[in-house]
Amino acid sequence: MSSKKRNKIRADFRKNRTSRSRQADLTRSFQKDELAADDGVRQERISGKGEVSRKRTVVGTVAAEDDTGFQVRLDVDESQCRAGRVLQVNGLVSTVEDVSGVTYRCATRRLLKTLATDQRHVVVAGDRVLFRSEAANEGVIERVEPRWGVLSRTSQGRQHVIVANVDQVLIVGSAAEPTLKPNLIDRMIVSAEKAGVTPIICVNKIDLVEAADLQPLVGVYSQMGYSVILASAVTGLNLDRLRRQLAGRQTVIAGQSGVGKSSLMNGVDPGLSLRVSSVSRDSQKGRHTTTTSQLIRLNAGGYVVDTPGIRQFQLWDVEPGEVAGFYRDLRPFVHDCRFPDCTHTHEADCAVKNAVADGWLDVRRYESYCQLSDPSGG
Repeated sequence: MSSKKRNKIRADFRKNRTSRSRQADLTRSFQKDELAADDGVRQERISGKGEVSRKRTVVGTVAAEDDTGFQVRLDVDESQCRAGRVLQVNGLVSTVEDVSGVTYRCATRRLLKTLATDQRHVVVAGDRVLFRSEAANEGVIERVEPRWGVLSRTSQGRQHVIVANVDQVLIVGSAAEPTLKPNLIDRMIVSAEKAGVTPIICVNKIDLVEAADLQPLVGVYSQMGYSVILASAVTGLNLDRLRRQLAGRQTVIAGQSGVGKSSLMNGVDPGLSLRVSSVSRDSQKGRHTTTTSQLIRLNAGGYVVDTPGIRQFQLWDVEPGEVAGFYRDLRPFVHDCRFPDCTHTHEADCAVKNAVADGWLDVRRYESYCQLSDPSGG
């Protein structure tokens, strides 16, 4: 038995069970028996705990700020656990691959699920975990290991971690059907810069337009040092280059629905056989063919994470005053502004605004910055 001292920590927990915020089908119940409406609850109990129960004592260590979103890192018996990586999360069940390549269907330890956290999900695709095998190809996740390379967005006021532990993000847009959304690309670049993940921009369906029409946009991103790939899953254009970018790395594929993320992956590695669907002719919006993030091993080495299509991407934990620091083209001019707290939107003697007027900064990129830095919800 180990003689190591067990660290006991007081931690916040969510309530195990919460009552419904309102009764269902109130209208139907009232129409069925109007007199019964007078027999409703006439008082409410108010708890000062809110959504968090009283603190409980757990065994573990204080987690770092860039950890998994928990206050503590639980102490587990590592001799009884296997190390693995989460390939996919479907509801309450996670598919975990151990170091030998065997996959297990795992539930998540109740203690882990009830720890207070701002994150929408406790376990996400890409997580490295310790799990206990309880039956043939079944187990229980005991602990989520510290994360790095986390791509997140805001969802209903909470952190929605799309994927964890990746080296780079392949931001996929389409030249047409649906139309290219540069501002969405900018948002994803900011999220990647914040996470310390290398962003790569890929414009698919280049066969549907004149490539020369995209050169101004490509030039703006290329001048900032970003890798830009113009590709076509139909003709195979630049799929070899894309394959080299992905080989041996951990890459998350992100972009709006219908841009052809799964089609590109099938072109890069035909053995994947990912399901694809067409774009709606009426709305020009893609259908959600991919419904959950999934880690996929490439034959050339490394993993890609195929993610559901994104129609909105609200940044997580980025203050308006921080946005300029994530815009590579704006950064060189920021310190030349007259006021140290310049927002670069309305102030006099603003070096950023002057650079736009003089043609040193792209007008669309500046407008994109103004939208993101607007505290009213850009």
